Amino acid sequence: MKSVHILLVEDNDGDIFLTIEALEERRIINKVSVVNDGKEAIDFLEKKGNYQDVEYPDLIVLDINLPKKNGHEVLVHIKSSEILKHIPVIMLTTSSSDLDIKTAYQNHASCFITKPVEADDFLKVVAGIENFWINIVTLPSQPDK
Repeated sequence: MKSVHILLVEDNDGDIFLTIEALEERRIINKVSVVNDGKEAIDFLEKKGNYQDVEYPDLIVLDINLPKKNGHEVLVHIKSSEILKHIPVIMLTTSSSDLDIKTAYQNHASCFITKPVEADDFLKVVAGIENFWINIVTLPSQPDK
């Protein structure tokens, strides 16, 4: 079974809990790193501060409504970096705004998913993300840096 490192960029403790619970329930070997705001996400990805020894993620699950830097700003940073731009970014957010959807895809998000309100539906969405992005898709290898 392959191991996949997921960076979850989320500021809602309930959504963090549900996402990790859904990933653990599927029993697929994953490493999940969690950061709670956009600036922290960029620091993680740039290996700054407390994140100097982290591994690059294979997949990023990114909320839009984040403190310090929003998800769109983080996405632009990721996709403008030669080292990071190959990493698939899933926008998982409460927003269903046409502007947010268009902006995410214009900035090269891999997909845009609106978070369901009900916990059971949320768990199913995360299971679907995991099934597609871990079991079906071939992810690129880690950057050399």
